[in-house]
Amino acid sequence: MQQNYWYLIFAVALVEAFVLSLLMTIGVRRLAIKLDIVDHPGERKMQHAPVPLLGGISIYLSFNLVILANLAALVLARRLDSEWLNENVLAFLGDSTVQPLIGIFAGGFLIFLLGIVDDIKALSPEIKLGGQIAAALVLVLSGVRLDFFIGDLLNALPFTASMSEEWRAIVQYAVSGSASIFWVVMMTNSMNFLDNMDGLSGGISVIAALSFFLCVLPQHEYFLCAMLMVFAGAVAGFLYHNLNPASIYMGDAGAMFCGYILATVAVLGTFYSAKGASPVTVAAPLLALCVPIFDTCSVVYIRWRKGESIMKGDKRHFSHRLVEMGMSPRHAVDFIFLVAGVIGLGGALLSQVTALGTMIILGQTAGVFLLIVLLMNARRSAGKERP
Repeated sequence: MQQNYWYLIFAVALVEAFVLSLLMTIGVRRLAIKLDIVDHPGERKMQHAPVPLLGGISIYLSFNLVILANLAALVLARRLDSEWLNENVLAFLGDSTVQPLIGIFAGGFLIFLLGIVDDIKALSPEIKLGGQIAAALVLVLSGVRLDFFIGDLLNALPFTASMSEEWRAIVQYAVSGSASIFWVVMMTNSMNFLDNMDGLSGGISVIAALSFFLCVLPQHEYFLCAMLMVFAGAVAGFLYHNLNPASIYMGDAGAMFCGYILATVAVLGTFYSAKGASPVTVAAPLLALCVPIFDTCSVVYIRWRKGESIMKGDKRHFSHRLVEMGMSPRHAVDFIFLVAGVIGLGGALLSQVTALGTMIILGQTAGVFLLIVLLMNARRSAGKERP
């Protein structure tokens, strides 16, 4: 199929999900108000009035309904027995696609259900963590897991030399599965942690999805590209209602689902890009998701250094510290969007550059965050010196 036709398919998927989510969010907001499921102002909250929750419902339903409806249309199109359709549109829907899709939908449902329950009645951190691990395990058992370089790494270790092929395969599966579960759980929580200001988590999700799209498009992974466009549209439709001043929040159901999908896409993109045997596919997801990773790592470090529980909520997140520096919440969110967009574009270039180019992009990324840390520390020191 000509490239322009694929771009048309991607645009249609984006618009379908955007319009559906945009309209559905209006109904979800009314439902949340009717059921009195709202987020009240508090010590760690930025809003001054109650805001309806459950926005994650519109994101989740829009994403799933658009994908399932289009898959159903493609299955029906197979009955036309069109050679052009089979060669240009249906070729990517092979048998190997079905099992991972089932795993993605099943794990996503568990994450969404866990978030809805938490939005209605707050769950303990232990129960939430257990549910996230279960969802990630479903994903791994469906065949979606990190395999990149793990086999080569294990083969290079001395203690694996005496292993049989069967045991080596078992060890490799265990290591790749554990790494995948850790990655999915970490990103699920990272996006949830990031959901602390109007539009922040949703905007970062859209930027990350677009960055991933640019990363995998040169690899001709068209199904993954279409899924990313559906996800970006579903979040963007909700984001229209969530930007400052927000009329609805996505809640844990939306934030955790966004983290789950982005983590899954990172695993799939790495797997497919492994054909080129290039390490750049490992770095690309890290750059696309640099903001939630930076936010999580910095907050966990601060809490650990102060001897506090890393699961304890506070106002030490990236966005909160920007507000402490003098920015308004809206400007802080815009600043974070800019950081994510600039670094995400660098990540999209990784598949197009040499090893030297990769090191330069990674160095620039580290420099950006180091500059941010230095500015924050300088502001904190200046505040302490004031009488």
